[in-house]
Amino acid sequence: MGLIVQKYGGTSLASPAKIKSVAKRIVDRREKGDSVIVVVSAMGRDTDRLYGLARRISKSPPTRELDMLLTAGERISMALLAMAVHDLGYEAISFTGSQVGIITDSRHTDAKILEIKGDRIVEGLRQDKVVIVAGFQGVSKEKEVTTLGRGGSDTTAVAIAASLGADLCEIFTDVEGVFAADPAVVAGAKLLEEVSYDEMIELASLGASVLHPRAVEIAAKTNLKLVVSSSRAKNLGTIIREGKKMERALVKAVTSDVHIGLLTMMDVPRSPGSMSQIVTTLTDNGVHLKFFFHGAGRERCDLSFIVADEDIKTCDEILSAISRRLGGKGLTRRDDVASVSIVGPGVGSSNDTLTKMFDCLETEGAHVEAVSTSELKVTCVIGQDVVDKAVNGMARVFKLLDKDSQKSSSPSKKRR
Repeated sequence: MGLIVQKYGGTSLASPAKIKSVAKRIVDRREKGDSVIVVVSAMGRDTDRLYGLARRISKSPPTRELDMLLTAGERISMALLAMAVHDLGYEAISFTGSQVGIITDSRHTDAKILEIKGDRIVEGLRQDKVVIVAGFQGVSKEKEVTTLGRGGSDTTAVAIAASLGADLCEIFTDVEGVFAADPAVVAGAKLLEEVSYDEMIELASLGASVLHPRAVEIAAKTNLKLVVSSSRAKNLGTIIREGKKMERALVKAVTSDVHIGLLTMMDVPRSPGSMSQIVTTLTDNGVHLKFFFHGAGRERCDLSFIVADEDIKTCDEILSAISRRLGGKGLTRRDDVASVSIVGPGVGSSNDTLTKMFDCLETEGAHVEAVSTSELKVTCVIGQDVVDKAVNGMARVFKLLDKDSQKSSSPSKKRR
C-alpha cells in the first residue's frame, strides 16, 4: 500500500464521459490497495471561458474578483468527479483549496504556496475515502481566495504530495509523457522514458508546456518521484527524478517558445548599477525575465530583454520610462522572435554540440539574434518564421526521432 497523488488536467475532464473514465482509473488504483488523493483542473477550457466572460464585463477586472470567478471551474469538476467515484462503489469527498488549508501569499492571480495544513485530507484518507482537491487555488493569510497562475494545478498536486510524504505523484495530461521534441511540430519525436529534475525544469522554463517548472522545483527539493502520462493510455509515460551524473554531453530534447518578445533599450549607460536598477524594477513589478544581454560599448550600450508575451506591455512601459530617465535613445520592440533550445547534461560546455547546433540553424536559414547558455541548455533567439524548421532540423541532427519514424519531418503551421 502506498500514498498516491494523481492530477488530471482539463482535457482529461472535458466531458461527463471523460470524468467517468477518470473515475474508473482512480478506482483501479484504489483497488490495488493504495490511498489516493486527486487534484483536478477545471473541465476542458472552462477557465478560459470564465476569463473571457470577465473581460466581456470589464476591460480590467479587479484581480480579487477574477480569482473568485476562476476558482469556480475546479469546484465543478471536483464535485462531479466525486459523484462518479461514488457511483463506482467507493467513498469520495471533494474539497476546495481553502478547505484543505492551502495557504498562499496575497498576490491575486499568481499566488505562491506558503504551506499546506492538509488536516482534512489526512482525515479523509483515514476514513478510507478518495480525497479530491480543487487545483489552482488557495487562500491567503488574510482569508482571501487566491489562484496560483499558469500551471497552478500541477503545483497544487506536487505540493500536496510533498507535504504529505506521498510515494508518487502522477500527472495525467493529454499527451503520453515528455517528448524529445513537441510532437505537434516534429513528427516521430521520441518519448523520453526518464528525465532528471534539472532537465525538466529547463524544458518547462523554455517552452515545453507539459509540466510547470514550479511543480518540478518542489518535487526536486523533496526528492518526490513524478510520472507524466496520458489519462487515455496504459503506458508508463515519463519518470522524473534525480538524474545520473554523466561525463559526456548528451542532448535529451529540443524545445521552442514563440510566446516571447524582444525589447531593446538603445544607448543607455553600461554599468552594474544601472543594470541592477533595471532588473530590480522589472522583478518588483512581476516581470519574469527569460534572459537579457547587452551590445558592444564601454560606457554606453544597447540593453536587450527577452520576456514572455504576458509581460511585454508592463516591460515596455517600465523600460521606456527608465530609458528616458537614463538619457537613452528610446526603446525598440519585436514580437516576431522565438527561442529554440537544446537541453541535456553538459550541452552548454560541449564545443561539438554547439557546432552542430549553429550549423543546423545556418542550414535552416535561421539568423541568431542572441544566445544564452548554461551547463544544461543552450538557447538561441531566432525569427518566428523559421523556428519550426529549426526544431525539426535539430531533432534530426541530435537523433531525437523515434527509431521507427521517418527521418524527415515537416514543420507545423505557425502557432502564434
